[in-house]
Amino acid sequence: MKFETFIAKRYLISKHKVNFITIISFLSIAGITIGVAALIVVLSVFNGFGSLVTSFLISFDPDVRIEIINPDLNFNIKDYQNKFSSVKEIRSYSPFVSGKVLAIRGRETQVINLKGITTGAGESIYDIKKNILFGKYDLSSLDGIPRVLIGLRLADRLESLIGDTLTLISPSGIENVITETSLPKMQNFIVGGIYSSNNNDYDGNYIFSSIEPAQKLLGYGGRIQGIDFRLKDPKEANNVKEKLAEFLNKEEFAIYTWFDFHRELYSVMQIERWTAYIILSLIIAVASFNILGSLSMSVIEKKRDIGILRSMGAEEKSIVKIFMFEGLLIGMVGTAAGSILGYFICFLQLKFKIYPLDPTQYKMDALPLMLQVSDFFYIAGVSMLLAFLAALIPAKRASKVNTIEAIKWE
Repeated sequence: MKFETFIAKRYLISKHKVNFITIISFLSIAGITIGVAALIVVLSVFNGFGSLVTSFLISFDPDVRIEIINPDLNFNIKDYQNKFSSVKEIRSYSPFVSGKVLAIRGRETQVINLKGITTGAGESIYDIKKNILFGKYDLSSLDGIPRVLIGLRLADRLESLIGDTLTLISPSGIENVITETSLPKMQNFIVGGIYSSNNNDYDGNYIFSSIEPAQKLLGYGGRIQGIDFRLKDPKEANNVKEKLAEFLNKEEFAIYTWFDFHRELYSVMQIERWTAYIILSLIIAVASFNILGSLSMSVIEKKRDIGILRSMGAEEKSIVKIFMFEGLLIGMVGTAAGSILGYFICFLQLKFKIYPLDPTQYKMDALPLMLQVSDFFYIAGVSMLLAFLAALIPAKRASKVNTIEAIKWE
């Protein structure tokens, strides 16, 4: 094994001369280096954007949600407390109700989503409390009028400030309204706080209130629409979904994870990520063709050396190893150099923000990056696999060189 690696190194780097084959080998190393570095940087950018988007979305979304799909079900959350407590991944949970309402403020009107939550849920389930910009997190009533929390974009549309009164009209019982047998349900609310969630959907379309007035306005009475869960680790959402499904009747309950809420968005992001991975891998594939070319020419140039080694007793597998080692050495050097270059570029971006962004437009001040160890193994694995395949054909051809033909003029 030692003499094979020694000869492979000497073939790759000659101390006495730099020939055309050596130049092609260095170009192969450069190609692999650029390809690996590009893959690391691009995948880190996708990771960064994906992590940022996820953090924006799940800050106001629960990790897992149970919805009651059987309206006739007599559900009591106390009957399930012991079962919920048995799922160790669950950190906290809270009931909720939600529905479309018409918000009126002066001459401004908006159709929005009213969500009724428990007082502690704004901190334990949703990140509402820490995202309050104006006012304070308070869902209590003032002189019998309940308070609500509204998003910054919605407050701008309704021209609403802290302390203003909003009138919410519910479509609940609209059939009776049409037949003029009753008036539509409406309720006045006081704006107690204005939040900014970095999610335009929530900032422009959601109002949060205490659960009791929301139940009354939306026609739920004493019932709830479902339960939202916050987990110790959001990545365990699918695992928790399976555990909850074991004791919840699928005819009465529907279970969703944070991924289900935005499945299309996450699927597109994954497709984009893998597409970039495949396309940029072509850079490494092109460099691997250079390995194939340089080793094929090396076999022709070293035909006499191969004949001498065979006449001295070297076996076919030793000849194969020599040229395989040469190809793999090119792959290893290129992969290592590309990894160092890629991680160095990522370090510069994370440390010095060499590619800044406008925070007013993108909600971030620099291009986001997130390094993952798994990406390195995927990239290094593809790089070394392509180098191995590129070296295999010339190595097999070298082992089939006719010894007599190779040294007959020596």
